[in-house]
This record gives sequence, structure tokens and C-alpha cells, in this order.
Amino acid sequence: MTTTPAQAPGSAAEGCPTGPVQVGPGWHEGRDPAAAPASPPTPPAVAPQAPPITASLSPSRAADFVNCPLRYRFRVVDRLPEAPSEAATRGTVVHGVLERLFDLPAPGRTQPAATELVEPVWADLLARDPALGGLFDDDGALRSWLDSARDLLAGYFTLEDPTRLAPAARELYVEHVLASGLRLRGYVDRLDSAETPQGTALRVIDYKTGRSPGPAFEGAAMFQMRFYALVLWRSRGVIPRELRLYYLSDRTWLRATPEESELRATERRIEALWAAIARAHRTGDWRATPGRLCDWCDHKSRCPAFGGTPPPLPENRAELPVDDAAPTVCEADG
Repeated sequence: MTTTPAQAPGSAAEGCPTGPVQVGPGWHEGRDPAAAPASPPTPPAVAPQAPPITASLSPSRAADFVNCPLRYRFRVVDRLPEAPSEAATRGTVVHGVLERLFDLPAPGRTQPAATELVEPVWADLLARDPALGGLFDDDGALRSWLDSARDLLAGYFTLEDPTRLAPAARELYVEHVLASGLRLRGYVDRLDSAETPQGTALRVIDYKTGRSPGPAFEGAAMFQMRFYALVLWRSRGVIPRELRLYYLSDRTWLRATPEESELRATERRIEALWAAIARAHRTGDWRATPGRLCDWCDHKSRCPAFGGTPPPLPENRAELPVDDAAPTVCEADG
């Protein structure tokens, strides 16, 4: 895994990766299939009947439990409401713009076009949830916030050139049920696909509107991407060639090239994590883990680490803490 500084469009950060993950035609517009004939992909083996679903887990909820089991409880077991935030809403707007950008013809996917999409995406979001208008005291605050979304989009254009790309999917919902009955699910921001002589090559892209993590936290940041890679491998029979995390705020990116052994280890880690969640649910021992994210937590006032008192556990809670809420496209921390 590497952290790569921003590079100008036309560099390796902008199109297909270099080195062992370069897969040739397929990720770019205007490709000539005859220039590099590809062998037909091997038909996937017939999958056995999926086991009955006993629980669900997304990368975001998995991260909640790792960071603070009590926060997981508040969100999944108690289902306590959380107020909208400027940061999370800005992330939703930026993701919406980057999704719509690829609806445009390739030559029109420019930074000015992305800038023009900000207000329509915000208007659509506000129409669905008028309460979001209460985030801003006046028009000046709203304009400043919209400008901050435009700045993040400007950061995107330093990382790659969308006029050269042909994504296979955007905001793609993926899921897979493990043999234990645990359903893994979530949204992939963008999936690039290419047919190569070696078979189908997949590249998974995720946009982050926060700042990139320090070296000590890169592994935790990439867990979400390996989660998606595992689901794609198990559901499609293809291990993604590359995983990319784009950090739009500081215009850097992380990349990884997963191997089968890593994905099997990720699967074991997820199963162990779920066993810990089930044990906490069975015993009622949801411990608070104070840390740097506490200042942004909606539940700080009821957290024992800060003198608060959690509400009683729901009497009618399920046997297992099934995360059956609709998975979100954009999380506050992303």
C-alpha cells in the first residue's frame, strides 16, 4: 500500500495504474478492443445456495464497533437519531456530483461542469430532506459551505482525468452472505472494469472528503476497501486488481493491490469482529472507547466516559444486533 501525492492529469494517478496493475484497454473512453484482443472471461462456477441471513454488517458499522462499541450500540441496537452535520452533508453532495459527472459525455466532464452541478445536487438533497436547510444560519454561511464542496471537487481533478474513464458502475450496491449467515454489504463509489488477456480486471475507487490518515492509520483506512474487495471476489469470482482511496481535501491517495491471502484474512477478521459484536449484544457489555472522534459524536452527552448515562437497552431488541437499516452512500467520516 502506498500514499501518493497529487499529480497532474496525464500522470499515473489519472488513468490506468502502472506496473503490475496496468490492465490495458477497458477503463478508458475511446478504447480500441482490436488493439489488445482479450480472451473471454472464464465463466464463474455455479455458486451454492446462499445460507439463510442471520445478520448484516457494512464497513461503516464495522468501523463503528472497532472504534467504539458503545457508538455501535447507539446506532444499531438503540437506533438513536443523529442530527445532520455540515461535513456529512457536504460529503453527500460531493459524492452526488461525482456520480452525475459521469452521466455527461466524456469531453464535458470538466471542473467547471462539476462546479455547476453542486447547486442542483444540493437542491435535490434539500427537497428530499428539508431539515438540512437548518444547518445554515444565513445565505452567506450556505454560500461558504457550497464553495467548500467546490474546493473538494477541484481536488478530485488533480487526482485523475474523468474524460479518459469509462466506469462500469457508480454508487454500486454490493452484498455477499458468508457461510455463517452474516451478510456483508455496502456501496462502492465507483467500479472500473476491463477485459484483459488474463481475464476481467476490476478497480475499486472510493472518494473521501476528509483528510488522508497518517501512516499509522493507513491499514485501518484500507480495511473498508478490502471489505469491498472481499465481497466482489466472493460474489463475482474476481479479485480486484487495485483499490484506490482518493482524499479530496489534501489531494492525495492510497492504493493497494489485494491478494487472495489478504482477502481470506479479511474474511476471518470480519467473522471475529462479528463474534465480538454478538458477545457484546449477549452480555450487554458495550464499552465506550474514548478517542479523537468523540468531539464529533452525537452521543457524547450520554456516554459514561464523559459523565453521561446510556439509556436502558431496548427490551424488544433482536436476538442479534442486525444492521438492517439502509446502507448509506456517504458516511460522516468519509
